[in-house]
Amino acid sequence: MSKQQPKNNVTRLYITRHGQTEWNVIKRMQGRKDTPLTAYGVTQARSLGSRLESVNIDAVYSSPSGRTLETSKQIIGKRDIPMHTDARLYEMAMGEWEGLTTDEVREKYPKESALFWSKPQLYESKSGENFFDVQKRSLDMLKYVINVNQGKDVLLVTHAIVLKTMMAYFENRPLEELWKGPFIHGASLSTVEIGDHNNEILLHGDTTHYESECRSL
Repeated sequence: MSKQQPKNNVTRLYITRHGQTEWNVIKRMQGRKDTPLTAYGVTQARSLGSRLESVNIDAVYSSPSGRTLETSKQIIGKRDIPMHTDARLYEMAMGEWEGLTTDEVREKYPKESALFWSKPQLYESKSGENFFDVQKRSLDMLKYVINVNQGKDVLLVTHAIVLKTMMAYFENRPLEELWKGPFIHGASLSTVEIGDHNNEILLHGDTTHYESECRSL
C-alpha cells in the first residue's frame, strides 16, 4: 500500500480481524475462548503488515484475546507503535456455545441458531451476549478511538462480529442486516476515513494483500 497522508482533521481507521485460528479451521465457536493462530493465520497477518508498512500508524488498539494480540504483533513487526488493549474489542461472548462446532450448535439449539444467523436483532443468549450488547460496547469503543485520535491513522484489531457491527454503523445498516456485506476473512482490511462532516468507506473486507500461498489455501 502506498503512503497515504491523512487530510486535515481526517482520522483514518484500519480495521482488521485476527488471522485464522485452529478453531476457525474446524468451524468451532470461539467467542471469549481462545486458540492459537495457524501457520496460515500468521501468514495472513504478516501479509497485512507488509501492506501497511508504509502507513504511518499512530496507535494500535487490540482485543485482549491471544489471537488478536498475536495478529497485532505480526502486523506491527519491528515498528515502535503504541499498543492498547480494550475489552470492548472482545468477540461476542457466546456462553455455552463456545467450544461447539457450528453444526453442534445448530443441532442442540436449532431455534437460537436460526435467529443468530437470520434475525440477529431477535437473538437472545441465556449465558452470553446478544447483538445489542456487542453493538453498544463496540460503538462506544469506536467513538472513543475517533475522539482521542483526531487526524491520526489508527489500527483496530478485533473479531468478526465486532468488525461487522462497526462497518454496519458506517454503512447505516440496521442490526437485522448485520450479516450483509462481504465475508470478513482473517486479517482482511477495512478502511474508513472520518471527516468533520462525513465518513467514507475506502475498503471493506479487502484481501488483495494476501500472498499467493494465502490465496491458494
